[in-house]
Amino acid sequence: MIRVLVADDQAVVRTGFANLLATQDGIEVVGEAENGLEAVRMARETHPDVVLMDVRMPVMDGIEAARRMLDPEGRDPGEETGAPVHRPPKVLMLTTFALDEYIYEALAVGASGFLLKDTTFPELLNAVHVVARGEALLAPSVTKRLIAEFAHLRSPTRPTPSLQNLTARETEVLTLIARGLTNAEISARLRISDHTVKTHINRLFAKLDLRDRAQAVILAYELGLVSPRNGGPAR
Repeated sequence: MIRVLVADDQAVVRTGFANLLATQDGIEVVGEAENGLEAVRMARETHPDVVLMDVRMPVMDGIEAARRMLDPEGRDPGEETGAPVHRPPKVLMLTTFALDEYIYEALAVGASGFLLKDTTFPELLNAVHVVARGEALLAPSVTKRLIAEFAHLRSPTRPTPSLQNLTARETEVLTLIARGLTNAEISARLRISDHTVKTHINRLFAKLDLRDRAQAVILAYELGLVSPRNGGPAR
């Protein structure tokens, strides 16, 4: 069962997404929030697996709400009282515009991807399942365009790690991830097994303290492994 929290200040959007998701077997909508502060509070109370988070909301925007949910150094009030500590949710950002200036910051703080609000229901449903599995929603080409657009314009929100600890092969795998290749495509490109690809990815994620492929793509742009000029899918 995938537990989902929907946060959006537009009642029509919020309720519409919540009602559609509630009709699906294997999905439970645990709450609806109309601003970021309420979303943070409800996430601490309901412990969702996935949060659909609007970027622009009153009281607290979606970026700050995502940061509070995902910050590993953050302290849930329940921790001090001995209550169980729950794994942070996966955050899927919602935006109205394809070139939203806040998307890069959202991915940088740990969001697993984003969707446009006019997405179809099958796309929404697929996105929820993708991020619930721990994967990043990077398939839409607009995501890569957003990262390319903002990664070279904005300073990193966290210290940028060094590639010195990566092997040549791990650096190569990181570059191919940033260019949009799937594990299977990386396997074919490098002539190695899927298992070996996963091993390289797990190791480079651990060395660079990355949560998922979204952060890997951002880091690759920040480090200059790919650029807006060459960072498209490598076919």
